[in-house]
Amino acid sequence: MDRNSPPLAAQERNGVSSGSPFSESPDFLKKEPVERRKTTVYRRSEGRWYHVGRRRAGDGRARSDVKQDIYQLTRPELGERLAAWGAGSDSLRVLWRSLYRDLGDWNSPGLDLPLALRRQLDETFSPPTPPKVARHQRSSDQLTRKFLLELNDGVRIETVLMHFRDRATACLSTQAGCALDCVFCATGQAGFNRQLSTAEIVAQALFVERQLRESLPSRDRQSRAELRNLVLMGMGEPLLNYDAVMRALAILGESSGMAIGAKQATISTVGVIPGIVRLADEARPYSLAVSLHAATQSERLAMIPTAKAWPLDELLDACRYYTTIIGRKIFFEWTLVEGANDSIEQARQLADLLRDIPAQVNLIPLNPTDGYAGEATQLEAARRFQTTLRELGIPATVRQRRGIDIAAGCGQLAASDPVSISPPSVGTN
Repeated sequence: MDRNSPPLAAQERNGVSSGSPFSESPDFLKKEPVERRKTTVYRRSEGRWYHVGRRRAGDGRARSDVKQDIYQLTRPELGERLAAWGAGSDSLRVLWRSLYRDLGDWNSPGLDLPLALRRQLDETFSPPTPPKVARHQRSSDQLTRKFLLELNDGVRIETVLMHFRDRATACLSTQAGCALDCVFCATGQAGFNRQLSTAEIVAQALFVERQLRESLPSRDRQSRAELRNLVLMGMGEPLLNYDAVMRALAILGESSGMAIGAKQATISTVGVIPGIVRLADEARPYSLAVSLHAATQSERLAMIPTAKAWPLDELLDACRYYTTIIGRKIFFEWTLVEGANDSIEQARQLADLLRDIPAQVNLIPLNPTDGYAGEATQLEAARRFQTTLRELGIPATVRQRRGIDIAAGCGQLAASDPVSISPPSVGTN
């Protein structure tokens, strides 16, 4: 296949046979959607899956007797709603700022909104309220905080706040649970519950922002965002909840609100090929992280069961297509498991795989979970792996580990009872 051409995505899309697009796919892809919404349509051709458009599952109309969540609306959609009620752009500007800059609502004191508009908003939308905190844990170094959040239907998810020297980063969940069953991931071990809505993803970021502001002295609490970075690396696979994720990032990226730009948002995927291709086709400017973990199909399949649906060679083709279209490097995640994927030979194989892909490798010594018996690679071996990659021209870092003692690290989120884990000895850089 020509590496500069779309991997079947733009080749005779209308000529692909119709029928159930996932008729031969794994069981987790056959689940009925939890919400009635526009869903992504994929078609299979020559053994590969690629995005070809969207279809509507159900009529998508809100029930008239149920109030809506205003965080579900993008700024243009909210503007259309206000315009239909006779309100102008000034009202949109005031309301959006109250929601996403001041963390208030339409009834916040001092807002210049007509009384009739406030009443219409009261009748249409439920008042924005932060998620209920079922549990809050703080790491021993005080730099990481993990929140178990309870949603309106009782479903629980985990969100993580990480403090760095010059920034704060929120790790957001995009699904309640995960169906992909990666062997070393606590979320996958717990199974899949449901998709998160746009509003539920947005609400996590706003919750973290409130936490940041409340930690400041009252004189320093300004109406500006303290949260500067988002990583969609919490519970779930973002590219299997594509539409909700893109809407949430658009809402959080609005310059008049949270203003978290595309360069400050990272989408992490286990390697969902249709989603990667769609990101490229739609020219989505967010950073992309792809979980690789192995340099051969057989070794990757042992760690990531969905590699059967999205094989390694096809995944790398999709990554080449993405980097060609978007013009940005991909971050490849590599969980280092002692004796399994941390040898010098495997580092060389990885370098060979990535030789023609703009890439950076993030090496992540395995974080412990109850459901996987593997051990983390020791620091010395991790450094050797990193050095080998660098000598072969592949930029690589050993990921700074945060919150491991409260099970807030990569692969540890499970919305379950707290665990007690000794802090790791593996270093950073």
